Amino acid sequence: MDNGNEIRDFLTTRRARITPDQAGLPAYGGNRRVPGLRREEVALLAGVSIDYYTRLERGRAGGASESVLEGIARALQLDEAERAHLFDLARAASAPAAPRAPRRPARQAVSPSIQRILDSMTTTPAYVRNARLDMLATNRLARALYSPVLTSQAQPPNNARFLFLDPGAREFYPEWERQAADIVALLRTEAGRSPHDKALTGLIGELSTRSEEFRGWWAAHNVRFHRSGVKRYHHPEVGDLTLTYDALDLAADPELRISAYTAEPGSSSEDALRLLASWAATLDQAENAV
Repeated sequence: MDNGNEIRDFLTTRRARITPDQAGLPAYGGNRRVPGLRREEVALLAGVSIDYYTRLERGRAGGASESVLEGIARALQLDEAERAHLFDLARAASAPAAPRAPRRPARQAVSPSIQRILDSMTTTPAYVRNARLDMLATNRLARALYSPVLTSQAQPPNNARFLFLDPGAREFYPEWERQAADIVALLRTEAGRSPHDKALTGLIGELSTRSEEFRGWWAAHNVRFHRSGVKRYHHPEVGDLTLTYDALDLAADPELRISAYTAEPGSSSEDALRLLASWAATLDQAENAV
């Protein structure tokens, strides 16, 4: 990906969404040629010259100081994920002739001890993923919950690949559009952090080529963190579930993360998880009997 284009498109899309009124500026004249703030208005709010901000928006962000970036983040009302993304893009632009060493490739296996931790979580679906959203290890309940992903023709198992390339994803995720838009924002965030990750670039290229919807969301340049939230599922065996997810970083390997899912006590989703656990145990017994 071209870093200059990434910076340009990110700044212009953030600028376009903020009105003068939202920024606390008077809106002079009735015919504004831009949907949001003008460049000179962003420069004013950020405390930099118009020429300097224009240079940044044209993709020439190498050498931008932290104070300048903070000013632009405030002017564009960036949230935490957007601010981090801006800093990542500027950092990548700082040494275009000698880019920083790429982060080591995301691992494709987890240690036996991490697998034992997963297996000990008998009432909680949990799996390990890397930053590209590859599912690297699961426990029994996660294998049952995510059986449509793990058995999908869109392989290897990857939630983004499943969402955009498997028609069954729309049934599995009742809130498919929200889930898909979030996934694109996660990949966009990771692309800013790891611009030299060839496997990530390959995944983005695959999805862009094969999914018009992915291309549309990718062009929006939205970013987000994936820490906690609520997901809804329609499982082919147990029906509807609403689960809270929490992402747990692994201190021994920051490239990997455990995603764990819980249901509200006393809810129908808790009952569905118990039923799912029974179904998974039955499958395991059948496989072991063969």
